[in-house]
Amino acid sequence: MATEQDRTWTVDTEPRDKSIDDIDLHEIRGQPVVKFVTAFLIGAVFFLVPVPYNGELTVPFDIVVSTITGTFPNAVGVYALSIIVAGGVLTTLATIGDGEFAGYDLSYFETSTAFWLLRVAGIVVAPLMFFKLGPGWLHTPGTGGLMWGTLVYSVGVIIPIGAVFITIFVELGGLEFVGTLARPIMRPLFKIPGRAALDSLASWVGSYSVGLYVTRNVFEQGGYNKRDVFTIATCFSTVSIGFVGVVAATLDILQLFPVVFGAYFLCVIITAAILVRVPPISTTPQEYITEPDPETAFSGSLSEYVRLALSEAVQKADEGESFLEAAKRGFVDGLKLTMLILGTILTVGLAATLLSANTPIFDILGKPLTPVIAALGIPNAETVAPATIVGITEMYVPVLLVTETALKAKFFIAVLAVSQLIFFSSVGPMTMDMFSDVPIRFRDLVAMFVMRTIILIPLIAGMTHAAAALGLLG
Repeated sequence: MATEQDRTWTVDTEPRDKSIDDIDLHEIRGQPVVKFVTAFLIGAVFFLVPVPYNGELTVPFDIVVSTITGTFPNAVGVYALSIIVAGGVLTTLATIGDGEFAGYDLSYFETSTAFWLLRVAGIVVAPLMFFKLGPGWLHTPGTGGLMWGTLVYSVGVIIPIGAVFITIFVELGGLEFVGTLARPIMRPLFKIPGRAALDSLASWVGSYSVGLYVTRNVFEQGGYNKRDVFTIATCFSTVSIGFVGVVAATLDILQLFPVVFGAYFLCVIITAAILVRVPPISTTPQEYITEPDPETAFSGSLSEYVRLALSEAVQKADEGESFLEAAKRGFVDGLKLTMLILGTILTVGLAATLLSANTPIFDILGKPLTPVIAALGIPNAETVAPATIVGITEMYVPVLLVTETALKAKFFIAVLAVSQLIFFSSVGPMTMDMFSDVPIRFRDLVAMFVMRTIILIPLIAGMTHAAAALGLLG
């Protein structure tokens, strides 16, 4: 029920499971079926179907993003600079005008004082990065170069382009179809709706940025409550399959990619199943920010789930907008979201990478872990230990620290770095800014990083020794 004080809604009781005979299935007619299938195929091909490109297999989404950022870097830089400045200015105007300015509704850009300051700081930092002003250490490949030329450019392009195809997929039945089929797994194991499988899938094959965009979209439509969002954002905003390949290639273990990815996949599942059952996730209120739209409670056979999934997907496609309208709305929503978060990502991420590169803080924090790593049988413990901590700044930094270590150490860090998920060069500030109404706070993310790392260290150590015993690391 709605509470006027904080404008949230709750679902008071869990409805009983319905059987297929209790549900009025939507009429399967030609036009909406074609609409759904076309939208589904467009999304599936763009994000999922591997194609050969430059001597390797990748997906069309990665090709489009890489082509844009690689072919037009100056144009992307101007675009990123403009987006960051616009986000800071609009946030300032929204703050001054209490969500409105000169007759325009700017409530979308309202935020806390802390994030307003971070977006304003982005206005200052972005020109320094774009024009390469200031001291040289600001622009080294591991700090400013990484943040501006790689992360900011990629996120700035990924979100609006991904939003176009994700919106077509989601608004024309894809979410209902995937979500319904995934319910028997997602709800019992992870305590989240089946539709959350799409958010995770978007992260696996595209980018955590796209996955978080899906989460925000469904949250605003009443499909998720605050606990669902907390779970998805911190446990399923995964590193893409492509980036796992980049990590493996950097460590010269690309031949072990299937083993690395398999271990990573298991780590994500195991940590999520544990962490959803303990604070801070388990104590997050199950409140909605708009009228709730929970999934239909249902229990049935596999064929009945398929029938229900198709019915709900076709109904959504039948009632949904046209392809062009969905694409336009997705692109606009993607641009608005990019304005919201890009300045924060740049400011916080640059600070995190500079801290990692120029201070001994992570060496100091990692030192107590050296005997633990050694006791677990991982070689080069004195190098691996700080690498287990520094991942909170940027997921790629731990990988760079262990390029000269033994094979077991490389495998251990490769899996750990991509499984920790929470890092403050991008995911951390993006999550806090996008979901300030949950709220997901800095201390919560640090706690989640620590808990994930505590679970992952012995888990991945065991996987490392198992892989070695099976001859997979030879």
